[in-house]
Amino acid sequence: MSGPAAVFTGIGIAAPGGLGTEAWWAAALRGRSAVGPVTRFDASGYPVRIAGEVPAFADQEHVPGRLLPQTDRVTRLALAMAKEAVDDSGADLAALPQDAAGVVTASSAGGFEFGQRELQALWSQGSRHVSAYQAFAWFNAVNTGQISIRHGTRGASGVLVCEQAGGLDAAAQARRQIRKGGRLVVTGGADSALCPWGWAARLADGALSTADDPERAYLPFAADARGHTAGEGGAMLVLEDADSARERGARPYAALAGYAATFDGAGTSRLGDAARLALADAGAQPADVDVVFADAAGERGADRAEAQAIAALFGPYAVPVTAPKAMTGRLLAGGSALDLAAALLALRDQVVPPTPGTREPAADCPVDLVCGGPRRGLVLRCALVLARGRGGFNSAVVLRAAH
Repeated sequence: MSGPAAVFTGIGIAAPGGLGTEAWWAAALRGRSAVGPVTRFDASGYPVRIAGEVPAFADQEHVPGRLLPQTDRVTRLALAMAKEAVDDSGADLAALPQDAAGVVTASSAGGFEFGQRELQALWSQGSRHVSAYQAFAWFNAVNTGQISIRHGTRGASGVLVCEQAGGLDAAAQARRQIRKGGRLVVTGGADSALCPWGWAARLADGALSTADDPERAYLPFAADARGHTAGEGGAMLVLEDADSARERGARPYAALAGYAATFDGAGTSRLGDAARLALADAGAQPADVDVVFADAAGERGADRAEAQAIAALFGPYAVPVTAPKAMTGRLLAGGSALDLAAALLALRDQVVPPTPGTREPAADCPVDLVCGGPRRGLVLRCALVLARGRGGFNSAVVLRAAH
């Protein structure tokens, strides 16, 4: 379905490394791990004891007191990010027609920590001690609802649950709403499940690195990759009808030029197909892409498959590839939304952030991985962002610079 162009006009970030867009971006360019010992619960008895946590986030500074008893940590993060994104966009949501603005977010875990607390109350004290807010505070769609309430949006809204691919899928759904006549959509992804229940779920598939050294735990595309680290947070973005943005004098970061999603077959990765289809949707050729933000699973087989898919599309070592998520850990639905934000900032500042930890890619990962420090001196006009979610989800987004 074709229709009006959609551009990103606002960014809000709360992620390991920095609270707020510019603080996080400065940390990403420094290229040092923001993962450390878990502080949100006692992880000493678990095989994995490190994670990426959002620094200096005081809930009461970002959420009205009346909302604190009825929201999970992830919703508070999402509200803070959405406010920053809307403020950054300069849009006056109250001045828009009633149904012109919506909210589409992604969340894999929902209010996991809230749910754990209420389950503990149920089994230790009985049903009368379970909060009435449990009816919605745990739900994956709660971030969309609370953002909509705070900003008074009444347009088409929704939530996607596609694990790490969710942030890209949410942005694509936002673009669909704009093509159907919407003016503006707050979109992105956020997750935070740094609690014993959430930790048990993350440990279940055996993909978390058991290394205690944050600098060596998550090494995308490296020969000694041993799994990934987990984290919390993500990014919220404002996606807007290009004509509406132009009329009000907004300065877009980039256009959402192309998107595609595929699903893996039995034992077969279709991430490369998603990338090709996204380029076709954008009317772009592989030679047009100036940088790739990789999914970067940190598992040897998955890294090899992604690197070979990138090499098959662009040629071996033909395009800069980066994975700044090695700084934050994988943030579930927040991870690909954060990669979108990083790609927008890279296009804005004409710089590619590095992949922390990894010193060079393995011989069977033939990609030009940006390591050691940021890469400058490039002309960045088009970025490809890739994401994979557990269970077979693949998504790809093409961004085209607005300047």
